[in-house]
Amino acid sequence: MDADVIIVGAGPTGLMLACELRLAGVRPLVLERQPHRRDTPKAGGLGGQILELLRYRGLLESFTAACTDPIPAPRFPFGGVHVDFTRLPDPPMHALPLPQQLLERQLDERAAELGTEIRRGHQVTGMSQDDAAVTAEVRGPDGPYQVSARFLVGCDGGRSRVRDRAGIGFPGTSYPEVNRLAQVTLPDTVSVLDDGDLDVPGFGVIRAGFTQTDRGLFGLGSSADSRVVSLYTTEDEATEYDDDTPMTVAELQGSIRRVLGADLPVGEAHRLSRFTFKARQAEHYRHGRIMLAGDAAHLFPATGVAINAGMLDAVNLAWKLAAAVHGWAPSGLLDTYHSERHLAGARTLLHTRAQVALRRGHDPAAEALRELFQELLTDEQPLRRMGRLLSGADIRYPMPGTAHHPLAGAFAPDLTLHTEQGVTSVAELMRSARPVLLDLADRPDLREAARDHSVDVRTAKTDEASADALLIRPDAHVAWAATVGEPADTAVPALRRALSDWFGAPAADDV
Repeated sequence: MDADVIIVGAGPTGLMLACELRLAGVRPLVLERQPHRRDTPKAGGLGGQILELLRYRGLLESFTAACTDPIPAPRFPFGGVHVDFTRLPDPPMHALPLPQQLLERQLDERAAELGTEIRRGHQVTGMSQDDAAVTAEVRGPDGPYQVSARFLVGCDGGRSRVRDRAGIGFPGTSYPEVNRLAQVTLPDTVSVLDDGDLDVPGFGVIRAGFTQTDRGLFGLGSSADSRVVSLYTTEDEATEYDDDTPMTVAELQGSIRRVLGADLPVGEAHRLSRFTFKARQAEHYRHGRIMLAGDAAHLFPATGVAINAGMLDAVNLAWKLAAAVHGWAPSGLLDTYHSERHLAGARTLLHTRAQVALRRGHDPAAEALRELFQELLTDEQPLRRMGRLLSGADIRYPMPGTAHHPLAGAFAPDLTLHTEQGVTSVAELMRSARPVLLDLADRPDLREAARDHSVDVRTAKTDEASADALLIRPDAHVAWAATVGEPADTAVPALRRALSDWFGAPAADDV
């Protein structure tokens, strides 16, 4: 075979998947129809749970260093209002202002360091599969050819050719909104007031934040440089736009004029992007040896979530594909990719559809709804709950069995660990993307139960323990946990079942 896994699409999801597969010792081949990395700005950064995952892989520091803008305060748009976490000492949601073109460059370089082959200008035109492999028909710069692999993953966006050719349904709703987002400088003729409002000659004051009109929504946000502002419009249009056609300053100003009724002078544009909103989710993320991830699997009707969800899809899928390629995947392991990430996608659809309801209303009842929603978020409990929802930290995957520790299925907490070799952390242990049995109570019975499995066994002490042991999957989610003081007659059989469910037969049986 030409590769272990063919990845169609070299966006953030496809590149993240390639990196994770290489960490697991799998040979991916990335096929991208665009001949070069696109410089057209799309997403403006990352946020939420993917930042924790990048930290666990040891990548967050370099990604942060690549940012061209200061880290913003934790205050996020939500359906025409704002969710303000600045009042909390430990905000549950953070963002990294790393524009998509810079993010893709970081991931591209990481993939190259790990030895990934990426073919740009190579478009998949067809595919077929049997019990052993997937074959892709490809049109490259030198003509058509075929490649084969054990699996193929469509990371080729909302108009996925892979999804269409696999016959996977993509039900949902397309909204008539066209959204435009820009970061621009302001000419000296526009005055920036102390509260962030703008005084525009011939019009008057444009207030910071969101302004709802009967023609759409206008947003104005400040930055560390008072002469650089973020502008946002959304309005209903029947026009179909090509995602590859860049937006212009004139197009932005025309939209502001229609929505706000103001001619707003702007200077240099640092970012211009246009997007439409859809709420769609693939019926299945898996069809035999063909998988879907990222926008090919789901589209959300709100900004700031698509890349995060897609990259988390990739991390969930990679180690399961690696298990299948290496021959130790237990029965049903690949199917858990659909069950877990479809659940996560549905949860993201829930809050992004709620944003549609908040932002699209133009009557007094809608204004009252937004005002009440904003008022609720002045209380700490709903604010924290909203933070976990927006970040994706509230996702808890269903685990096999009946008796579950509260951590089972959740993202593993980053405990400080004291070992004989010194102080480390859960995040440090997860850099290699290996499964770990973390013994926190010096339990030789549990270490013995895991001895013949391909799982890294680590013993440590921590002041933060709410469990005697954690079995952590390569995607940093807890597969099983022993309660504090749990007797061996229940803990050992439960651990053995979890090891079998997630990591197959003991390594000694595979020889």
